Amino acid sequence: MKKKHPIIIGLIVIVVPILIGQVMMSKRDPQPLASIRKEYPKRPPNPFLEKVISEYEKKLLALVDRAHTPGLAVVIVHDSTIVFMKGIGLRAIGKPDSIDENTVFRLASVSKCFAAFLTGVLVEDSVLNWNDHVSDYLPRFALESPEETQKLTIRNVLSHTTGLPYHTYTNMVEEGSSLDTMLSWLRNVRMASKVGKSYSYQNVAYSLVGPVIQAKTGKTYEQEMIEKVFIPLNMKTASIDYESIMANTNVAKPHLMRRRQFSQVKINDTYYNVAPAGGVNASISDMAQWMIALLGNRPDVISQSTLDSLFTPVIKAPSKNRNYGRMHRLSKSYYGMGWRILYYPNDTLMYHGGYVSGYRSEVAVNPRDKIAVCILANAPGEAADNGIPLFFDLFEPARQSVLRWEETQRRIINREARAID
Repeated sequence: MKKKHPIIIGLIVIVVPILIGQVMMSKRDPQPLASIRKEYPKRPPNPFLEKVISEYEKKLLALVDRAHTPGLAVVIVHDSTIVFMKGIGLRAIGKPDSIDENTVFRLASVSKCFAAFLTGVLVEDSVLNWNDHVSDYLPRFALESPEETQKLTIRNVLSHTTGLPYHTYTNMVEEGSSLDTMLSWLRNVRMASKVGKSYSYQNVAYSLVGPVIQAKTGKTYEQEMIEKVFIPLNMKTASIDYESIMANTNVAKPHLMRRRQFSQVKINDTYYNVAPAGGVNASISDMAQWMIALLGNRPDVISQSTLDSLFTPVIKAPSKNRNYGRMHRLSKSYYGMGWRILYYPNDTLMYHGGYVSGYRSEVAVNPRDKIAVCILANAPGEAADNGIPLFFDLFEPARQSVLRWEETQRRIINREARAID
């Protein structure tokens, strides 16, 4: 039997009681740590922005009422703060359940923004590169032209510059065909242009990013989205499959106009077969966390330089929602990677909308003013179409006052923080 060294015994005798005492003290009195932590001043709510939001809420409620929209959820994020989040109306007509911040909707084509976001995270991690060729990961994939097949990059896929005709095989998506089948048939489609030369919106071809990610990482697109986006951003109710939305008890049911009134319809399983293009389900509280990241406040998940890549124009593209043109005079519109980019004389918005089987989604990000707005609705129509332009219409006249107040508060906080230091 080995003898215990006297020095070790001495250390145990001295150290263990100290550690026990510290643990007991921390349980009894948490103040010692708090007393040495510096408490920096917090910025109060912006009164000018609050006035805009108050007016917006009134007008939005009137718009929802006028449009007879069954239900809607809206969130506004200013920099890293949720300044407004509200559920309006019912999850289903004729039922008592109201929409709240955790009610789940289908995002439809706003899912494309998430696909680009995830790809950006993987590019940042040096797993992928925007200019990687699809054929390097999917050697059996082919377009009509072997030369154009070799040219096709991830950037082309995410910017709708594949050279394929508009909405190629979207009819097959709605018929429930598998993604593998639809992708294999793209070789039979006559190209509308050379790769990278024109904009042509896609669902099937856009979803190529899913198999590319799986080929590179060994995990499914859904697994990567959950691990790299949903979990890090604390998107607690988000999912990316039909089974999850059907199992959720707090879901907004879709509605369509029938005989001049909205009627509830079944949740459709279409477009989950093209998950990168239209498969995400989420609540407005999920969207708030994602929008905080889009405004550059989650560098632990995605960097500002990667966001800049997503928001950089790739190809000229018309704006699909004309309400954004009526909002202010639209100068130019482009598509970046997963985002429409709308240029106004004095402003720029990153925007995307979505529609699928009775669900409507809209999201807009103003990086300069650090404002982002999202609306999720369980019916198409005027409320979803005009809800975000309505906010920016109200925000624009108050913009200078909002920004001046922010700058004043920033100087005050910095001055007080220096005094504390």
